[in-house]
Amino acid sequence: MSDRTKTLQVGDTAPDFSLPSKSGQISLQPYRGKKSVVLLFYPLAWTPV
Repeated sequence: MSDRTKTLQVGDTAPDFSLPSKSGQISLQPYRGKKSVVLLFYPLAWTPV
């Protein structure tokens, strides 16, 4: 299994990744070493799925 398809388990360290955001690209890398990081994904304009 490659790193790109690895399934994470609770407590695993998240892999580095970048995603587009309203203000450009955002990456997990600058937050490495912080105590906690919360990722929130929501549908555009809070629309129902």
